[in-house]
Amino acid sequence: MIEIGKIKLQSPLVLAPIAGFTDSPFRRICVSHGCALTMTELISAEGIVRKNKKTMDLLKFTDMERPFAIQIFGRKPETLAEAAAVAESLEPDLIDINMGCPARKVVGSGNGAALLREPALVARIAEAVVKKTKIPVSAKIRTGWDESSLNYMDVVKALEDSGISFIIVHGRTRVQQYTGHADWNIIREIREKSSIPVIGNGDIDSYEKALEMMEFSGCPAVMIGRGAIGNPWIFSGRKPEMHEIIETIKLHLDLMLDEYGNRGIHMMRKHIVRYIHGIKNAARARSLIVKATGREEIIDILNELEQAQ
Repeated sequence: MIEIGKIKLQSPLVLAPIAGFTDSPFRRICVSHGCALTMTELISAEGIVRKNKKTMDLLKFTDMERPFAIQIFGRKPETLAEAAAVAESLEPDLIDINMGCPARKVVGSGNGAALLREPALVARIAEAVVKKTKIPVSAKIRTGWDESSLNYMDVVKALEDSGISFIIVHGRTRVQQYTGHADWNIIREIREKSSIPVIGNGDIDSYEKALEMMEFSGCPAVMIGRGAIGNPWIFSGRKPEMHEIIETIKLHLDLMLDEYGNRGIHMMRKHIVRYIHGIKNAARARSLIVKATGREEIIDILNELEQAQ
């Protein structure tokens, strides 16, 4: 058992929030493979406060996904605090504040990674959310806006003083987006200097890489994002047999259909492409799957792919 702030984890490997991917079905798949903490994709605090239907749908989760966090974003302390209270009423285990999303539509409104340029506002936001809720609060940050403004220790200090339980650090700047390399040295520096726990994030594309980051940085846990898409086995370090990959895709497909109805078929395509990447005859299967409109059609394509191996 690992304690990160007030959260107890069965493993040091947790799932990062990824817009369009880390919904309830995918989170359940990851937990079944050993993921120790799941989180929603970033959800607009304004949308929560206004009770926007699409926004509220993103808040749905099951007990199978626990420990579970709801991640919110915004820049108005009072709005984030109100949104956190609404989120808390749904009984998640944790509220996370996104201060690291690099997407243009997010930072363009002064949200996400744009907050890194305003440590004083970071402090006010974190304090407001912590005061409004009884459950633990964390924050996900990057190292800074760009290489000329690596003010991560100012941001960390602001978060520490606010009563945040722990910090998740992606070792890239906002300008880097997801290019180049994550700076694990900065993650280690923050972990060494911070008075609260730090979870490292960035460039973890294998189970072995996760252990390497933990050993290098000293972080008690690490967060895996893109490396988990199509590869939930990353949380256990197992190398799946072909039949396991196919069975997992079928299970994931059925979870998507249960969650979204027939729309789940369209939403599942991007997952299947990642599951079968690098497999013999994957290109042909992919071309068929993007045209498939029914469950049985996809199952037949998957069965044919398995038999071709």
